[in-house]
Amino acid sequence: MKIKVIGAGLAGSEAAYTLAERGVEVELYDIKPKSFTPAHSDENFGELVCSNSLKGSDVYQNACGLLKEEMRVLGSLTMEAAANTAVPAGGALAVDRHKFAEYITAKLKSHKNIKIVCEEVKEVPKEWSIIATGPLTSDTLSASISGICGGQLHFYDASAPVISRDSLDFTKCFFGDRYGKGGDDYINCPLNKEEYDTFVTELLNAEKAVLHEFDKREIFEGCMPVEVMASRGKESLRFANLKPVGLKDKDGNRFYAVLQLRKENAVGTAYNLVGCQTNLKFGEQKRVFSLIPALKDAEYLRYGVMHRNTFINSPECLNADFSLKSNETVFFAGQITGVEGYVESAASGILAALHLYEKLCGRTPVIPDDTTVSGALSAHISGANANFQPMNANFGILRPAEKTIRDKKLRYAYLAERALESIKEYKEKLI
Repeated sequence: MKIKVIGAGLAGSEAAYTLAERGVEVELYDIKPKSFTPAHSDENFGELVCSNSLKGSDVYQNACGLLKEEMRVLGSLTMEAAANTAVPAGGALAVDRHKFAEYITAKLKSHKNIKIVCEEVKEVPKEWSIIATGPLTSDTLSASISGICGGQLHFYDASAPVISRDSLDFTKCFFGDRYGKGGDDYINCPLNKEEYDTFVTELLNAEKAVLHEFDKREIFEGCMPVEVMASRGKESLRFANLKPVGLKDKDGNRFYAVLQLRKENAVGTAYNLVGCQTNLKFGEQKRVFSLIPALKDAEYLRYGVMHRNTFINSPECLNADFSLKSNETVFFAGQITGVEGYVESAASGILAALHLYEKLCGRTPVIPDDTTVSGALSAHISGANANFQPMNANFGILRPAEKTIRDKKLRYAYLAERALESIKEYKEKLI
């Protein structure tokens, strides 16, 4: 029997690989390289669009760092690829996007149990399958999913501009990580009060690209366009992506606001404007971001864009094992289920594949419990929720500690230790 996996983003790639490693024959469907979605350009699978960061690496103080460790326990292809294509990013795990996608694609194409099928799937299969088509699911397949799931929700994600390192004015920026942690992985671009005020004023007045059907209420907080964030108050950016806390130059100077730039590739020729996802028109992006002194003559390698994100009402449609309530041989994985973020999407791909495999073997799937980030995210998308919205990994969704731990760092460390023990126990229960 061959299992169809539809979509070769992170979730689909993980699902296909997880099944194939267990001896299951997989047909992995994707429209690449024959065609591309509006947000994709790399012919390889597992393409990262919004950012090259897989978020924090600290297993004991960062919930996404903990989720990544849970994935390593479960044999994640994403984590293997990231380890082989990482670029310096302080306390975060960031990768060279192209090498990362190349690594995943090579692993999938060379696997004896995986057949790549380059074509669009237009209807939800009735047989064993995993749908992991992500936030840019085609209109035809979206219509089919909508018919089965009784409707779907939409919102928009935004990505940040990428600039050339050589075009920066290094007399007006400096290397360094916040609080001196991690080395000199970021380029810091400071602004004084007058510069900051001018930047925010022009950001708010800049012309935006037209988005039909766009509704501000549908923007996900974790990928908020910088201009929308600025509209919440003139000082809001100083407490978000332009916060100066923990940053000072070699002379010990502190600043009113600081924009950080992060490497986009291993050689460090391209840098991402951290937290500057935007829907401004391209010309306006260049004009407004050039008001930051270090970026006055910046060369833009990629402008920021906004793109559609689609997810289903999972609590109404899916079981805890990611299968459809109306057809338990059809599973969903990735952002289309309402998990939000690269790592979270990849993790759901692993879990969907593990659950499908157990069903295939005649077993009731074992679900990781909510002491793990994996299990807590699973509970979020399948539990009762009258106002369902996408969810990132965070300590708040984990089952509370069995004892009162007032110190946040100690509490997070306790929850992380408990999660790691639990995910290892979960792995032992699998076939």
